[in-house]
Amino acid sequence: MSDSTTATIEGTGTKPADVVVRGDASGFLQEIVSGAHQLRADEPVAVGGGDAAPGPYDYVLVGLGACTSMTVGLYARTKKWPLENISVSLRHSRIHAKDCAECETKDGMLDRIDVEIGLSGGLTPEQRAKLMEIAGKCPVHRTLKSEINIRLRTAPGGSLSESAGTKV
Repeated sequence: MSDSTTATIEGTGTKPADVVVRGDASGFLQEIVSGAHQLRADEPVAVGGGDAAPGPYDYVLVGLGACTSMTVGLYARTKKWPLENISVSLRHSRIHAKDCAECETKDGMLDRIDVEIGLSGGLTPEQRAKLMEIAGKCPVHRTLKSEINIRLRTAPGGSLSESAGTKV
């Protein structure tokens, strides 16, 4: 793939994928390419996977946690506040909508992500409060809280390598 984010796949006029995931249909283990990075995903043994890598929801939490920490750190650096370290712990669960007082939806089940943020350094209570507010404004947090439009389509010929020009 080209280094340019505006590059298109030769002859198609479309941008290459940001992430490509490939797997053998006989199991859950997936090979992932994100730019120059190679990752894997799997499911726990309890649900039929091999537990060889983080699961899909783990990656959702990784994205949110990393973005939260980066956003808080950037804000503190910009303000020249004495923030030394940031830790973000996340947990995903499913809850009954009727048990969620602050949720609009009251029927069925909802996804819940609990986030605990640790901030170390000589911060004032006001600075800590502001950093917690900023944590809820990271781009991934905003994406997860917004309406998301996911469009699915079949790759021409059934293979992404033929249509996307990607290499794994």
